[in-house]
Amino acid sequence: WQSRDNAMEQRFWGIVPIERAAAFMWYVEGSKWRDIIHEFKYHNHWFLAQNMGQWFATELLRTDFFQGIDLIVPVPLHWRRRLWRGYNQAEYLAEGMAREMGLEVDRRSLCRHRYNASQTSQSHSERWDNVEGIFRVRRPKALEGKHILLVDDVFTTGATIISLGETILRAVPSARLSVAVLATTRRSLRLEQ
Repeated sequence: WQSRDNAMEQRFWGIVPIERAAAFMWYVEGSKWRDIIHEFKYHNHWFLAQNMGQWFATELLRTDFFQGIDLIVPVPLHWRRRLWRGYNQAEYLAEGMAREMGLEVDRRSLCRHRYNASQTSQSHSERWDNVEGIFRVRRPKALEGKHILLVDDVFTTGATIISLGETILRAVPSARLSVAVLATTRRSLRLEQ
């Protein structure tokens, strides 16, 4: 997975040390896959996220991607957004992946302690400012020496995952990180302008 050809991994080079990174599909305007993501993210069809996570893990199990991963950590939501939405879609993705992999999902060691505006309508630079300092490690001992798979639904600028990764590594330098996101755009990976 450490490959010069892995555009997902390249997005983290020189920013935060990520051992492996994978995205499952392209997030394309008007596609059925984008519709599925919107269904589980905004329309209470959480089971779709779980199913997609399971499918994603099934495909990754054909490789050595999960080798050495100790636990899965979904990107946390702030309690206010979770209350409004009713669930965290990244948790359901992580649960689907964990079911296939036989790993634990850790929902308690990290939190989003500061509420931030939705990233969807913000510019590139606003997204980075929006996620600065929003995460906190609540249980560093649970993460010590672990290889953690960070899971999220959509990767755009990388600001959220990078902020979370930096927060973990500041609090727990012995942790190792990998990333799995359900979808990304070609533009996010700098494959088109």
